Amino acid sequence: MKIYLKILVILLFPLFIHGQDNSGFKIARLKYNGGGDWYNDPSAEVNLLKFIARNTNIKTNPVYEFVDLTSGNIFAYPFLFITGHGNIVFSDSDVAKLKLYLESGGFLYVDDDYGLDKAFRREIKKVFPDKDLVELPFSYGLYHCVFDFSNGPPKTHEHNNKPPQGLGIFFNGRLCVYYTFESNPSDGWVDPEVHKDPPEKREEALRFGTNIVTWALMN
Repeated sequence: MKIYLKILVILLFPLFIHGQDNSGFKIARLKYNGGGDWYNDPSAEVNLLKFIARNTNIKTNPVYEFVDLTSGNIFAYPFLFITGHGNIVFSDSDVAKLKLYLESGGFLYVDDDYGLDKAFRREIKKVFPDKDLVELPFSYGLYHCVFDFSNGPPKTHEHNNKPPQGLGIFFNGRLCVYYTFESNPSDGWVDPEVHKDPPEKREEALRFGTNIVTWALMN
């Protein structure tokens, strides 16, 4: 772990548009329409936030919170998280709100929990019709900012025997959407009895989640 990066995270820790309270950084699970299980594995963010607090100087508030894209204040959170196994549908107003959020400095992390891919790619194209998800090179800073992932995203859970991918969308040179496919690190964040992953696999996933959050807050 690079100590200077830990210090830099504190210096650059964003308050975003409305900021968060003094209790610490929180991740907001994004509730979406369409019937997919946006709510699955609620312990994921809690465990990740605890791990981040133990391994960096980022002050976190390890709670599970969700925000409704239609009526909730997504601008109160600098980091949104989407996961699930099924369909996603963004209304026109959802699209406009999410686009404004991302172009204003917000960050969206999406982890395909198997079955989300087709719907997510379709809906994010509504948000950025002129941009494509591009695979990030293994040299990209997100893979090295706290812990080293020289081969890119880890393979936490097997789905279709395909290599894990980390893809992104950039706005004005800043990564604003990050998407893991055939990787599923968020399954490694949940309580150990849920998926019964070995400790080293969970540690790897939590380290990778730490990199995602740190990169989002630094850029």
